[in-house]
Amino acid sequence: MKKGIFIAFEGIDGSGKSTQIQLLMKKIEEKSIRCYQTCEPSSGPIGSLTRQILTGRIKTDNRVIAAMFAADRLDHLLNPIDGIVSKIEEGIHVISDRYYFSSYAYHSVDVPMDWVIKTNEESAKVLRPDLTVFIDISAKEAMDRITKNRFHTELFEKESRLSKVRENYLKAFELMKEEEKVLIVDGTKTPQEIGNIIWQAVEPML
Repeated sequence: MKKGIFIAFEGIDGSGKSTQIQLLMKKIEEKSIRCYQTCEPSSGPIGSLTRQILTGRIKTDNRVIAAMFAADRLDHLLNPIDGIVSKIEEGIHVISDRYYFSSYAYHSVDVPMDWVIKTNEESAKVLRPDLTVFIDISAKEAMDRITKNRFHTELFEKESRLSKVRENYLKAFELMKEEEKVLIVDGTKTPQEIGNIIWQAVEPML
């Protein structure tokens, strides 16, 4: 049986990942191809606890947060019930809203990037994305979208911080350019234009 492909979507908050994931899912399913959508933090027990930290209900050190994301990511990959690896092996294509590049970008604002990369090394060994799609927008544009569309902001959603996160994404892509396949898309284009660019990259992989 042919294995499924794994596509990870990345971008600072407000970049439009959710919209593009839905557009891509629809195009894949129109071809009668099995596809599974997931996200990080995951819906598992570690991911649920991590979400409470992001909303401010639980306070902890930034190193703890980074380590929890790494632990949740491994569970997201390896748990036998609905883990990503088991889906891929079944021949199901998997699309994830965030993967380890999110950790590299967000957590290295507070802790060294090389430590974050090392902490997520096991996940990279288990499964690298066949394609990482990065939807690129400025921090100002992101905050404009976030404040317009949400009643509350999460821990990482501040303009100065998001600007650093975007810089970290680009730094991480450069560091990993030999190991990772990354598609950077201008997030200021229309959703349809962005979707077409992504589809041109994904369709030949199916």
